[in-house]
Amino acid sequence: MPKLLFSKFRFHEIMDLMPNVKRPRRIDIVLKRKRRKKDMQCISVQKVNDEMDPPNLSWQTDHKLHQTLEKLLKDKKYLVAFRSFLKSEFSEENIEFWLACEDFRSNASPDDLRWRAEEIYEEFIRPSACREINVDHHIREKIRKSLEQPSISCFDEAQKHVYLLMARDSCPRFLHSDAYLSLKRKSRTLWYI
Repeated sequence: MPKLLFSKFRFHEIMDLMPNVKRPRRIDIVLKRKRRKKDMQCISVQKVNDEMDPPNLSWQTDHKLHQTLEKLLKDKKYLVAFRSFLKSEFSEENIEFWLACEDFRSNASPDDLRWRAEEIYEEFIRPSACREINVDHHIREKIRKSLEQPSISCFDEAQKHVYLLMARDSCPRFLHSDAYLSLKRKSRTLWYI
């Protein structure tokens, strides 16, 4: 017996495409079609509703992601893993900029303030810099103007922008990566030893 090329359902769909062909009306297929259309409408309505809901959930999600990112940045093992993950995604400049700003804020003496601010600007902020970060033109201009009289807080807005970018974009992907999961497993097994 030759193999069937089409299932019964598929065959009747093709037959529906051909007009002027007389055939018996099959109730089960008609009902399936109606049911499928209803399901498709429900799915599309649900998808539209899901797209409208994230602003309501985003505060809770953002809060959890911020806490998680803070833990990642404080723990040296996770920081090294997160840094290598960002390197694999070609976005390590974000974590490098954030760490440079933290170092700038904590260790900048008034004598070194100007040249360290210019160094950070040249490396991360200046258009076409070797490790340029993704910030708005307005933030970039504000930093450029603040370099005339630099302060400890001159990179705060850019640092916050990069932090939010990492929290919302890179951190969730890192939490699902093999590197994070294996590191998490290792820390659990070391606890038992």
